[in-house]
Amino acid sequence: MFIFTIFFIVVIFFIVKTFIVVPQQYVYIKERLGVPIANLEAGFHFLIPIIEKVKYRQILKEVAIDVRPQVCTTKDNVQVEVDGILYLQVIDPYKASYGIDNFHLATEQLAQTTLRSEIGRLMLNQTFSERDTINSNIVKQIDEATDPWGIKVNRYEIRNIQPPKTIILEMENQMKAERERRAEIITSEGEREARINRSMGERQEAINLSEGDKMKLVNEANGKAQEIELIAEATSNGLRSIADAISKPGGRQAVQLQITQEYLAGLGNIFTKSKTTILPESLANIKGVFEGISKVTSTFPGDSGSQSTIINEPKRKG
Repeated sequence: MFIFTIFFIVVIFFIVKTFIVVPQQYVYIKERLGVPIANLEAGFHFLIPIIEKVKYRQILKEVAIDVRPQVCTTKDNVQVEVDGILYLQVIDPYKASYGIDNFHLATEQLAQTTLRSEIGRLMLNQTFSERDTINSNIVKQIDEATDPWGIKVNRYEIRNIQPPKTIILEMENQMKAERERRAEIITSEGEREARINRSMGERQEAINLSEGDKMKLVNEANGKAQEIELIAEATSNGLRSIADAISKPGGRQAVQLQITQEYLAGLGNIFTKSKTTILPESLANIKGVFEGISKVTSTFPGDSGSQSTIINEPKRKG
């Protein structure tokens, strides 16, 4: 029973060492007596026991390597802590196995040294704004260095850039001052625009008011001109009518009578409103006025043709 158990274990050992199944996206390096003879692709493979063995197992898929945080000094002598992620892929399994002992560690170390070199060329503010440039430069340099190892570096990404706390505080104060400056500029720009808009509005208002006053004056002038024309035309028509009436029989005497009535009405108003009245000497000749009235009245139908007697009274001075 013991012998059978030993025999069974030996058989299992030979089966494991003899029959190899390579997974997809993997490559195994087969050695015969310490000499690499073939790359075993995905699938089933047979090995000669004891003579042949699988020395290296390489994965062909893209892998991500964490680049540990390290302190880098910028061009303006500020120390920042930077870490990142490196993406690489095995292109040549033979070179990756025999070209270098541990390509993962070597690539990580190379990424760190290259990152320190790139950060040292930039100012602190540039390290935040030029990450893409830093990443592309690191990828280019690492890819050239790892080409003899059968490694393809696809990309590198900076994950964190951590300045000292004092620098962070100064940057926050700087950003605060910058935001306040921008706010003041925006406020002043708004006030300037508001003043411009108000002045433009006042200017337009003044123009509109002046235009309105101008149109008002023009309209008033046109109205007064039309009024004067209408009054003149009406006066002309009235005078023409008066002239036509005077030319008729008895027209002149009617006019004289109208004038006499208005004259007497004016005198009556003067005597009524004023206690003391001073009249010029020319107004004392009332006799002539009444004679004119008698001449007018003597022409009316039914008049006896006799003239009224007018008493010449002496003038008064009140």
